[in-house]
Amino acid sequence: MNALLWLFNTIIQLYIYVLVASAVLSWLVAFNVVNVRNPIVSQIGEFLYRVTEPVLRPIRNLLPNLGGVDISPIILILLLLFAQKLATDLYVQLAF
Repeated sequence: MNALLWLFNTIIQLYIYVLVASAVLSWLVAFNVVNVRNPIVSQIGEFLYRVTEPVLRPIRNLLPNLGGVDISPIILILLLLFAQKLATDLYVQLAF
């Protein structure tokens, strides 16, 4: 059971890193720091979009329009951290 908890926590942590990378890349593209015509940047952006967008879209649909500010990654990160803490606490209670 301990190995499953470790795997669950590791997957959540990796997905949080992907969310942060997606947000940073979107800022870099918006401020013209990186060029999306570059094939490597384009492939990385497409991968990050395909991995994060299916989870972020329902959160964006629930949020009110905040102008140009997108807080859906922050909300998703908080939900993932909550799930991680909940799983750890449940494991500790079941173990003892």
